[in-house]
Formats: sequence, structure tokens, C-alpha cells
Amino acid sequence: MSHSASSAVNPTGPVIDHEWRQKVMRKCRESVEVKQIFFERYADIIGELSQKMADRFREGRRLWVMGNGGSACDAQHIAVEFVHPIIEKRKALPAFDLVSQIPVLTAISNDKDFARVFVDQIELWGQPGDMVVAISTSGNSPNLIYALEAARERGMLTIAFSGKDGGRMQDAAEYCFTVPSYSIHRIQESHVALLHILWDLTHVAMGEEDVI
Repeated sequence: MSHSASSAVNPTGPVIDHEWRQKVMRKCRESVEVKQIFFERYADIIGELSQKMADRFREGRRLWVMGNGGSACDAQHIAVEFVHPIIEKRKALPAFDLVSQIPVLTAISNDKDFARVFVDQIELWGQPGDMVVAISTSGNSPNLIYALEAARERGMLTIAFSGKDGGRMQDAAEYCFTVPSYSIHRIQESHVALLHILWDLTHVAMGEEDVI
């Protein structure tokens, strides 16, 4: 059953109170406002980073992405965007998430410590010149902090997507993009917008057409 925009009928029967429409639009405005503030703050730096990432991909470097919980899903999202471009004729680029191999994560957690799940992988696979993106709504996830520190020691480009006040990620990463909100949902929404824009501009910086 479909409903037009003018319909005020709930599938269960009662008429929807106008209050619910106001709730929806309030949350939408909050999301837009947070993104507006965030991108106005970081637009120049995002442009700079996209060019650096393009240079590294040209040199044959790889991108490693990590996060916990919902941010683990965003890490997978970033990797698949680069590996399988949604725009025809754009080049596939080497990007790998560090969250998908459950046996690896549970083995490291069980035998060592959950704080080692990403740093151990970075130390094994990461090479000087590679890139790392760590995603955390708080900016204080120990396993991400340790991995960023290890990546910097190996000469990798370190990038953090954070929220709230930025947390410890601000010191651990060369680039830290902090969403100015304490709402987990608003932070995650901005992170997804950032990953799409960074993906797009990295391809543009590699000489591909700016089509979206």
C-alpha cells in the first residue's frame, strides 16, 4: 500500500497527528544544520586531503579503513565505494576494511586484547605511504588510537572521522574531521556524507570528470 505526500492516514488506522510531521522535520533540520557547520569548517582541508589521497593511489598505495559498531559498517562502506565505483568508468582503487574478518578479530581479542584488533593488522599489512581511515563517533576508541599511532610510526597517512569534541583522535591522526554534535545519529550522518564527498573528490583529483 502506498501513500501520497498529502495522505495523513496511518496504515494501522488512526489519523497521524501533525506533531509527528514536526518531529520528522525537526530532525531533518538538525541533520542539515550539523552538516552545514561541519563542511564549512573543513571544506578546504577535505579538498587538500583528496588531492593527497589521489597522489598516493597513483603511486600504488592502499587505503585501510576501520571502526567499531556502526562505524565498522561505515568502514565497509568506504572500502566498497573505492573497490567498486558506483559511477561508470571511474577507476577501482585498492581499499580494504579491517573489520570484516570475524575470525581474525575474535582471535586477536581472545588471545591478546580487543585493543589490538586493528593495530596488529596494520603492523602486518600496512606499508609506508599507505593511508588509514579510523572512524569513531567519540574519538576515544582505544583500538583505533593504537592503530593510528602505529600507522604514523610506519609512515602512513592517518585520517580520523570523529565527533563530539574530537577525543584523542585529534592528536593521533594527521587529519581529524570532528562533527560538532553529541548526537550519535547526526555524527554518523555527517560521516557518511564526508566519505562520499572524499571518495568523489579523490577521483576528480585523479583527473576524472566531476559529474556529481
